[in-house]
Amino acid sequence: MSQFAINLLFVGASFALYIGIAIWARAGSTKEFYVAGGGVHPVTNGMATAADWMSAASFISMAGLIAAGGYASSTYLMGWTGGFVLLAMLLAPYLRKFGKFTVPDFVGDRFYSSEARLVAVICLITASVTYVIGQMTGAGVAFSRFLEISNTAGIWIAAAVVFLYAVFGGMKGITYTQVAQYVVLIVAYTIPAVFISLQLTGNPIPPLGLFSTHVESGLPLLQTLDQVVRELGFQDYTADVDNKLNMVLFTLSLMIGTAGLPHVIIRFFTVPKVADARWSAGWALVFIAMLYLTAPAVASMARLNLYTTIYPEGPTEPALAYEDRPEWIRTWEDTGLIRYEDKNEDGRIQLYNDSPEFAPTAAERGWEGNELTVNSDILVLANPEIANLPPWVIGLIAAGGIAAALSTAAGLLLAISSAISHDLIKKTLKPDISEKGEMLAARISMAGAILLATYLGLNPPGFAAQVVALAFGIAAASIFPVLMMGIFSTRMNKYGAVSGMLAGLLSTLFYIFTFLGFFFIPGTNLLANIPENWLFGISPLSFGAVGALINFAVAFAVSSVTKPPPVEIQELVESVRYPKGAGQAVDH
Repeated sequence: MSQFAINLLFVGASFALYIGIAIWARAGSTKEFYVAGGGVHPVTNGMATAADWMSAASFISMAGLIAAGGYASSTYLMGWTGGFVLLAMLLAPYLRKFGKFTVPDFVGDRFYSSEARLVAVICLITASVTYVIGQMTGAGVAFSRFLEISNTAGIWIAAAVVFLYAVFGGMKGITYTQVAQYVVLIVAYTIPAVFISLQLTGNPIPPLGLFSTHVESGLPLLQTLDQVVRELGFQDYTADVDNKLNMVLFTLSLMIGTAGLPHVIIRFFTVPKVADARWSAGWALVFIAMLYLTAPAVASMARLNLYTTIYPEGPTEPALAYEDRPEWIRTWEDTGLIRYEDKNEDGRIQLYNDSPEFAPTAAERGWEGNELTVNSDILVLANPEIANLPPWVIGLIAAGGIAAALSTAAGLLLAISSAISHDLIKKTLKPDISEKGEMLAARISMAGAILLATYLGLNPPGFAAQVVALAFGIAAASIFPVLMMGIFSTRMNKYGAVSGMLAGLLSTLFYIFTFLGFFFIPGTNLLANIPENWLFGISPLSFGAVGALINFAVAFAVSSVTKPPPVEIQELVESVRYPKGAGQAVDH
C-alpha cells in the first residue's frame, strides 16, 4: 500500500469518526448547542478541554518554534501551561457558579450594561478570529502534505469538515468529538517521538532522551546539538536569553491570555457543579502535560535530524548534493514549504545562518548564502519521514496534526457563534427571538465565521504559533482583567469595565500595528522585526501583559471617580465568591 493510501486511510477514518459522533450527539436545544446541556463529566471535559487547547500551534508549530529558537522559545511551554493554573484557581469555579453561557453573558450581567456586553463581544471576536487563523493555517499545512493537494484546497477541506460536525453538533457534538481528537493527537504525537528518541539516544521516553547521550557522538544530546548549530553560525540551542524583561512579559502574556481565552472558558460551563469546573481544569493539565513534556524533546531531535541529514559527515564537511536529497525533502518541496536555491552553483545544499557575523566563515567555505528555506511549521509533521519511520507512523501523525487543528478551530468557532447569536442577537438586538430562531442564528453565525476563518487561513500573517501568540495577547489585555475584576472587586462598575476593556484592547492593537507593520500582509514573519524598534525592547507578541496592566489601571481609575455598582450587584459578587452564611457564628 502506498504512503498516500495509508495517509488517506488514517485521515478518512478519523473524519468518519468525528462526523459520526457529531450526528450521534447532535444538539437539539440552545443549552445543548452552547454548553452541551451542562452535564459533561469532569474527566471527559478535561480531555475535551485539552484537545480544544492543544491546537495546530501546539501540535504542529510549537515544536518547530522551539527547534528554531531553542531555550528562548521555552516561554511558549511555561506560559501556556501556567495559564491553566490561573484558570483553575481564579476563574473557572467562580464563572461556573455565576451560571452563564458565555463570557460576554457574564460581563453583561455582572456589569449591568448592554454596552459592556457589546465591548466584550468585540474583544472575544477579535481574539478568537486571530486565534483561528493559526488553526486554519496549520490544517492547510497538514492537508497539503499528507493528501498531496495544494495548501488552499487543504484549508477548504478543513473548513468543510468543521462545518459538518460543529454547525450541527454544537458544543454537545464538539465535546465528544474533541475527546476522540485528543486520543488521536496524543497517540500521533507520542509514538513518533518514542521511535526517534530510541534512534538517537536509546531511551524510549522522549523527555528523558532529551537529557541522555547521543548514540552516534557519545556526547549529551543537547551538547551535540549546540556544537552542530554553532558550526553553522547559529546561537547555541541552550543559550540564555538577553532580554529578560521581554521573556517575562511574553510568559505572563501567554499565562493570562490562556486564562482569558473564551473558547477555553466556555468549556467550564458544561459541567454539572462548581467543583467539577476546578476538577476539569486539573484533568486538562494532566492531559496537556502528556504532550507538553514531549514537545522539547521532539523539537531538539527534529533540528538535529534536519542538520545531520543535510550534513551527513558533519557541518564542517561538504553538504548533501541536491540530487541526492531524500524523498521527504522532495515531497515537502511540492507543498512549497521547503525551497532550495543553489546560490553558489555547486549542486549542494548549504543550510546555515545567513548573517553578517557568520559571513566571513561562510565565504571561506565557498558559501554565498543560505540555500534551503524550511518552514518551521513542518518539522513535527516531517519528523517521522526525516527519521525514516514506518509508513503507518506517518499516516498516524497526519491524522493527529489535522485533529489538533480541527479541534481548536471548532471550539473557537463555537465561541464566536455564541457571542453573535446569544449575546449580540438574543441579549441585545432581538430579546424576543424564539429558541428555534436563536439556534438558526447560531448555526448561520458559525457558518459565517468558518468562511471568514478560511479566508484568513488562506492569507496568514505568520507561523501558526506566532499568530496564536498574538491572540493570547489580545485576550490577556482585554478579557482576563475584566473577568478578574468582575469576580474579585465589588467596587468595579460598568464605566470602569468598559473603559478598561477598550484601553487594553486598543493599546495592544495599536502596539501590534505600529511595531509589527500591516498585520494582515500575507507571509509577514512576526519574529522578523528589528528588536531596536520595540518600545523598551518589548516584542509585539509580549505586549498583552502590558495591555492587561493598562486595562486594570484605567478600570480602577474610572471606577474610583464614578458611582459604585448597585447594592444587588455587589451582593451578587460576594455570593459568587463566598457560600451563603460563610463566616457566621453558629450557636450550639
